[in-house]
Amino acid sequence: MGVPLTGPAAAELAHDCTAMVDGFATPGPRHLRARRARARQEEALARTVLGVRERPEPELKSSALETLAWHRGQDGNPLDPRTAAVELLNIIRPTVAIAWFATFAAHAMHRWPHQRDLLRSESEKGYAEAFAHEVRRFYPFAPFVGGLAARDLNWRGEDITQGTLVLLDLYGQNHDPALWDHPYRFDPHRFTTGAETLDHLIAQGGGDPAGGHRCPGEDITVTALAVLATELAGLDFAVPDQDLTIPLSRMPTLPRSGFEMSLS
Repeated sequence: MGVPLTGPAAAELAHDCTAMVDGFATPGPRHLRARRARARQEEALARTVLGVRERPEPELKSSALETLAWHRGQDGNPLDPRTAAVELLNIIRPTVAIAWFATFAAHAMHRWPHQRDLLRSESEKGYAEAFAHEVRRFYPFAPFVGGLAARDLNWRGEDITQGTLVLLDLYGQNHDPALWDHPYRFDPHRFTTGAETLDHLIAQGGGDPAGGHRCPGEDITVTALAVLATELAGLDFAVPDQDLTIPLSRMPTLPRSGFEMSLS
């Protein structure tokens, strides 16, 4: 993103972004920890934005930081530093969330070791991307997302009044036998045949990112996860005894022990 960070500052930013992701849609201490982390990083990034503006504005912006620092609103003025910091953090934070999917990828390779061989092999073009899709479908990063109805509407015979809390069942949709053959079988090949449509896969929300409630960073997530999974498969690692059960009552969830491994 072009943010100049020393080692300790980068570690603090990663730690705070982890707290933000771990605290979404959660009451209690995790939520408070996430709010403090967000405030701390918004303040730090606002100072960074002001530091960029102390230099002459470049004709060509070479990073997200420069683009946001010099972006002008309809009034012709640059964004206020806090708004620029919020938008910058909205790019940085989701990249840290990919770590959850990377953990699930490691869990899948441990549970089904032949997946490591398939990822190492170059015989199946596009298998790493298919693996990334299947990790997002099979594992429950979040069980559901919610929103308030913006207006009165009727959905498939159900009247929904404005302001009603509506939940989108991500885990249920991604494991619906009416949409997926053998939905509780981990099988990346379902995404290599073209038989399945990504409209069924709502691991990161539904609809079109331009006008619906779907994550605009989904393509980046899939690409990054495919690269991370391939690199992980190439490591010679062992998994010590630990509790790798995944609680569906936690949001967002992870294996109870995280995922501990030892490298040879």
